[in-house]
Amino acid sequence: MQQRSQPAVSIDKQFLSRRRLLKAAAIAVAAGAVTTRVQPQAYAQNRALGTVIDYAAGVPSAAAVKRAGHMGAVRYVSRPRPGAESWMLGKPVTLKETRDFAEHGLSVASVYQYGKADSADWHGGAAAAATHAPQAISLHEAAGGPKGVPIYVAIDDNPTRAQYDQQIRPYLQAFRERLAAADLRLGIYGNYSTINWAIQDGIGAYYWQHNWGSNGRLHPQVHLHQERIDKDQVDGVGVDINRVYQADWGQWQPGKRTNTQPAAPAPSQPNAPSQPNTPSQPSNPSNSSSIPSVTINGSSISSEQIQRGLDIASQLSSRLN
Repeated sequence: MQQRSQPAVSIDKQFLSRRRLLKAAAIAVAAGAVTTRVQPQAYAQNRALGTVIDYAAGVPSAAAVKRAGHMGAVRYVSRPRPGAESWMLGKPVTLKETRDFAEHGLSVASVYQYGKADSADWHGGAAAAATHAPQAISLHEAAGGPKGVPIYVAIDDNPTRAQYDQQIRPYLQAFRERLAAADLRLGIYGNYSTINWAIQDGIGAYYWQHNWGSNGRLHPQVHLHQERIDKDQVDGVGVDINRVYQADWGQWQPGKRTNTQPAAPAPSQPNAPSQPNTPSQPSNPSNSSSIPSVTINGSSISSEQIQRGLDIASQLSSRLN
């Protein structure tokens, strides 16, 4: 993810109170004086617990993964898509691989993604889940995947709200029903808005966020965050790096879960209208819907802009402690 450089600002703790900092940051962001595209922060979890990798081009050894300092990997329970068989040598995960991980004290989680872009799995809506879910379940079980854990379902896109309502939501709901019948849970791999919409609809138990379309925001309820793509290698295999934000990220070893504590259920708000880009920030109880817009030097500043300023100010304030 490309990040803009931050403006050079010297902050003297002795002379700048937190309240003044909050006001200054909010006004500065609203007026455009500083960028709103900041390093994503996990508001609810404070800091990452470690990292896991994901990969499709090959299979690194568990020993190499452990030497690199990772906790494990998220692995595909899907086959290579047509035309990519020659390089997608790491799909699907195998029992040999998960046993290798277990022998080295590492864990895996499962993810399903077959198509991409124009062939994305979710384009078929609920009917597509009837095809994809049985494949995911079968490959998960063949690799030693136990009951009670999630299979992350990939929404590897930056969808519009209409696409979510008409195709993605029905796809995820139908996929969830198939997984539940097999005593498995639904995880969702998507960007900030997709995860936020799904949570508001009460869909999903685990969330893995990617950066495309997330605009520098990290949802406070994510379990995993894919922060770096195609820039790292382990054992000669290209890998993506993901930060882990919850102790139970859906991990397992052949035949068993490696964290027996169930994930907290996502809040279900089926009757609440879900608006795009309206996050819930536990560290800041105020919500942009309750903040009035203001006018500065003749320019109207929206409540959303002010809320973004307050979010950034909270981050700056925490760094002064």
